[in-house]
Amino acid sequence: MSTAEARLRDRIGGGRALALIDGNSFYCSCERVFDAKLARVPVIVLSNNDGCAIARTPEAKALGIKMGDPYFKIRGLCEAQGVRVFSSNYTLYGDMSARINAIYRDSTPDVEVSSIDESFLDLTAFVRRDRVALARDIRATVRAWTGIPTCVGIGPTKTLAKLANHIAKTVPELDGVCDLTEPTAYEHWLCRIHVGELWGVGRASLPKLEAMGIDTVADLRDIDPRPVRKALTVVGERMIHELRGVSCLGLELVPARRKGCAVTRSFSGRVTERSELEQAVAAHATRLGEKLRREGLGTDHITVFYHTSEHDRGEPMRSVSTMVTLPEATNDTLALIPAALHGVARTWREQGSPPWRYSKAGVVTVDLKPLAASQRALIGQLDRERAGRLMGALDVCNARFGRGSVVPARAGLAQQRRTWTTKFEMRTPRYTTQVDELPVAHA
Repeated sequence: MSTAEARLRDRIGGGRALALIDGNSFYCSCERVFDAKLARVPVIVLSNNDGCAIARTPEAKALGIKMGDPYFKIRGLCEAQGVRVFSSNYTLYGDMSARINAIYRDSTPDVEVSSIDESFLDLTAFVRRDRVALARDIRATVRAWTGIPTCVGIGPTKTLAKLANHIAKTVPELDGVCDLTEPTAYEHWLCRIHVGELWGVGRASLPKLEAMGIDTVADLRDIDPRPVRKALTVVGERMIHELRGVSCLGLELVPARRKGCAVTRSFSGRVTERSELEQAVAAHATRLGEKLRREGLGTDHITVFYHTSEHDRGEPMRSVSTMVTLPEATNDTLALIPAALHGVARTWREQGSPPWRYSKAGVVTVDLKPLAASQRALIGQLDRERAGRLMGALDVCNARFGRGSVVPARAGLAQQRRTWTTKFEMRTPRYTTQVDELPVAHA
């Protein structure tokens, strides 16, 4: 073992190795899987209501399309340059993500799903020369089984694994895999990567680091942590230790219990009628109940809000929010909906001229608790046994036939929701989860 390798092994406390694997332009790659004509064509995916660009292929980036660009501003560019534009298809993306993570778990049981397109894997049990081979095998398997291209970054800490992933993406010669547990690569790359590329360094913190004379990642690694902690709080100091190979951010193999939950949506058009607003809030309360039941949690209060848009200049502005208390914690949709509608009734004002044109509404709750362990009400106790059976049947139907197949009437029928439901005018079929939307092969 060389002196450099021994020094690095001392830093990382015994040769720990984490891999960060992410899908390249994940949303766009999912769209390409089911349409071979999209290969090497600029592609972007838009946010809810087809608002902003949230995923771009390299070809789209080369045209100058930036993350978060409003679609109405780049529509002309997209039409002129032949950019293929899609609405978000979160059902498809979520299912593809689950398939990819199943492949990861075939290689190692210790997997932390960081986001829909990123996962950390613990590769400590593998010797170093086998790690790169394993990473390449995982990439090839994911590409063959799902069609999604990935890159792999390996490092002794999460921060270094994230940095390695960035290097793997931007240096074609590495063929999609970078291993910073290897001493030579560690020393080579840290002095060549600008500190602004580091995970956790944003627009506010970068000028502070540059004022300290920090230009590269290696500069940050080698500086005294005390002034960095003073400028960037404990987050900055933690970053330095992570760059030195001291793990400060462990793998979260068991997701932390949810503390709060929010269901909020911008309307596809402006809402002026109370009946439409109530229908939207009831639908949000229905979705809230689904989320809480999935994790066995309950809430004894909800906050209902709705507001106009700051972009509607020259029109009346209004923003309201109110909390509604329930007699005890519940995740029963039929208890949450009346509470949410009570919030609307409490805050609604009759329209004047010109009317308030509401653009968004939501239902939010915090301080969630396990329903089975929550305290029962002395007065106004809810019938949890009956509600549990009814909601269980509701969830089974929606799981089998698709979300929204069975909903309370207050949440509205599909054809009644067009004025306020999220707009997905360019969404592709949900190929992997809806029987009536399966891809069709022609001989």
